[in-house]
Amino acid sequence: MLKLEHSGIGEIFYATSQSAGFDICANENTSIPPGEWKLIKTGLRIVESVSEQKLKVGNLDYQVIPEIQIRPRSGLALKQGITVLNSPSTIDADYRGEIMVTLINHSKVDFSVQVGDRIAQGVCALVLQLPGIHVKRVERGAGGFGSSGKN
Repeated sequence: MLKLEHSGIGEIFYATSQSAGFDICANENTSIPPGEWKLIKTGLRIVESVSEQKLKVGNLDYQVIPEIQIRPRSGLALKQGITVLNSPSTIDADYRGEIMVTLINHSKVDFSVQVGDRIAQGVCALVLQLPGIHVKRVERGAGGFGSSGKN
């Protein structure tokens, strides 16, 4: 599927044997004022992904692609008013840059982020590419956040 490398502070882990998401920690100290958002470094990156996989359903062939979805932590949302701005975020299997999380502060006070704080959760999922839709073959690499183009 996917192999992650973690060069950050704080442990990435599944809280229980049946947890769907693993905790993702901040790898920088910062503050987010009320009503604003910031991109937070995590020290995580995808270093390897599975080669092309196909799934045949009837007479259609689907491309099976792994992704990591970045989702909010429910406790931060409820207790602090902090959530992931573009949720769920999709980290494509061919992205090789540092995984970062865009947090937004919906509260009325500054929110302090410290290295090692659990700020989001990651879920590994499989998605199907629909047959018949053209693939442009844009080179992803470490480019993220709109790097595949606007048009």
